[in-house]
Amino acid sequence: MNPQLKRYYIFLGASLVFSIGLQIGLGMLGVPWFISIGAVMAIFILLPMIMRRRQMSRMGNYGGDSGSGGGFFGIGSQGGSSSVRYVCLVCNNKHKGGTCPRCGSKMQRADF
Repeated sequence: MNPQLKRYYIFLGASLVFSIGLQIGLGMLGVPWFISIGAVMAIFILLPMIMRRRQMSRMGNYGGDSGSGGGFFGIGSQGGSSSVRYVCLVCNNKHKGGTCPRCGSKMQRADF
């Protein structure tokens, strides 16, 4: 078995045991069952999400908010340019916007 997958299953089992223990503990304190179930479900869902986010940040911020990586053109894109340029189909002008600054046409194609 893959060691990372094994570690994930161990963490998932530990979070299940912790959430059941938390539910029993909250029940003994007199907290209503619907509040304890909500807390247990939140922990059981949020802990694996946090673990996944940490793993993704260790992989080199793939899919992070910094703009590097992810998507079709994030990793290994040509030239390292992060903006998309457009070519007007009417006057063949290269620009960076929704409309052509030369002729005002909205007919354009993406140029990577």
